Amino acid sequence: MAREKASYSIQSVELALSLLEILGEEGDELRIARLSERLDLDRGRVFRLLATFEQRGYVERIGTSGRYRLGLPVFEMGQRLLQRMSLLRKAKPVMEQLARQCDEAVYLAIPHGAEILLLDMVDTTQKVGTVSLVGQRYPLAVTAAGRVVLDGRAFGGSMVQRCAGAGREARDLGALGEGIASLAVPLFGEEGEVQASLCLVGPEFRFDEQRLSLDLLPLLQEAAIVISSRLGYLRH
Repeated sequence: MAREKASYSIQSVELALSLLEILGEEGDELRIARLSERLDLDRGRVFRLLATFEQRGYVERIGTSGRYRLGLPVFEMGQRLLQRMSLLRKAKPVMEQLARQCDEAVYLAIPHGAEILLLDMVDTTQKVGTVSLVGQRYPLAVTAAGRVVLDGRAFGGSMVQRCAGAGREARDLGALGEGIASLAVPLFGEEGEVQASLCLVGPEFRFDEQRLSLDLLPLLQEAAIVISSRLGYLRH
């Protein structure tokens, strides 16, 4: 009897976590019918799961629309997790300094399978900027942030030394959205492996060739070397 109960409890947890994942994957608001379809559960059971999460604030019901979305505690937990991540802790102060120097948005991006995930950012104080792209994913080969990861995997730690030569190759126009430009360099760990990329993102009209080569790229390279050294990477 105790063993059967334990098995049932595990299954319930799996279903509950699946429900949260679906709410996160499919958008801000979903109806019970859609959740029932995705989970292959009857609507009554889905309603009970939602009611439990709603009591704890992890799910919110949108008025009388019958739609549900993730609650703030889920995002707060995610932020706490990010803050505890060693990479972000070590990179954040350098990102903040770089944002002050360049006055452009600075992003930390990490590879996630065949995609690049924009993990965190420090925003610009410019009146004209871009919407936050934190949490967005793009194919590795499409964006500057992803391409430097691919290049770093191919060339190893020597890519930190080659940043000046690869800087222009690590620029993209429009890959992150219409009118958006980005410039990126790789970040390396103790063994010379690519752990992430550091990116500058802003409107295309501010990323002209002269500013890129004379101002932005040198500062971006310097910041990447500092972060890589904090991650334990020693250049040879």
